[in-house]
Amino acid sequence: MRLQRISEQQWYRTTNKMDGITLIDEPWIKPFYRCNIWHVQGSERGMVVDFGLGAVPLRQHVALLSERDLLAVASHTHFDHIGAAHEFCCCHVHAAEAEVLASPDNASTLANQFLSDDMFEALPAKPYSHARYRITAPQQVCPLEDGEMLDLGNRQWEVIHTPGHSPGGIALWEAATQTLISGDLIYDGPLIEDLWHSDLSDYAASMRRLRKLPVRLVHGGHFPSFSGQHLTYLIDDWLRQHDL
Repeated sequence: MRLQRISEQQWYRTTNKMDGITLIDEPWIKPFYRCNIWHVQGSERGMVVDFGLGAVPLRQHVALLSERDLLAVASHTHFDHIGAAHEFCCCHVHAAEAEVLASPDNASTLANQFLSDDMFEALPAKPYSHARYRITAPQQVCPLEDGEMLDLGNRQWEVIHTPGHSPGGIALWEAATQTLISGDLIYDGPLIEDLWHSDLSDYAASMRRLRKLPVRLVHGGHFPSFSGQHLTYLIDDWLRQHDL
């Protein structure tokens, strides 16, 4: 069955969360594949974490992202998270995946493996096609390191290196509000841990590191947000299932 085409104006959806955080997503992509794009408002500048598929211009169609001085951060470099990263002058990513972001291709970003009609409830407007899908590199890639602090003015987010799903995966931790933006290491849905560059030993170490944090609220890379209590359950269940 041929999929419906959706206009660019209808492609993105925004949902306000608590604590000045807004979810931006692409509702026409199926939930398992649908990347959560997070916008955090600070007193001096905003921050956007991840950028979706990039099949439809992001900043042009999401008014919240029209602000010029936005801190742009990629949780990792899989295609569903960095498609529109090039729309930001400088994109921050962990140093372990900086080369991928600086020169993205459909193999290293996994587009070759996953991009197909199976991902979609409906497709972007023409001329989009899977065969012509390519990711454009940002003008500047700014490497991040574990422990680095991202300053939004009245808000401080700590970079936590969480390898396992991918070598340069990161989470962002705001101690003041006990809020975790967890990327794809952990979310409330089926986790992907068997990619060519995934590592179960690293995965377990990253899980244990996040479990030590006094988390109140988690905003994952996919699926709905959830409580810190549920995070503890998910991590313990994952470690038990993997006997790690």
